[in-house]
Amino acid sequence: MALKTIKGIDDQSWVEFKSIAAKSGMKMGKLFENMLEEYKKKSDESWDKILHSGKILTDIEAKEMEKITRKTREEYGFRK
Repeated sequence: MALKTIKGIDDQSWVEFKSIAAKSGMKMGKLFENMLEEYKKKSDESWDKILHSGKILTDIEAKEMEKITRKTREEYGFRK
């Protein structure tokens, strides 16, 4: 079995990780896999919430903002 290390982990964090694995009754590798799965799941849920939420602006507010943006771009010579 090869020894693998993670850089930047202090001793206290490592002891706490080992303790959590022991309390959960699982090996550290399995705990690490579970933590990754949970992180991915929460990350996906966050992006789903952001990307599939309702409108922030009403259509009228969006048109007004577009007019202001277009005017500003024309005044200062930005690309369209």
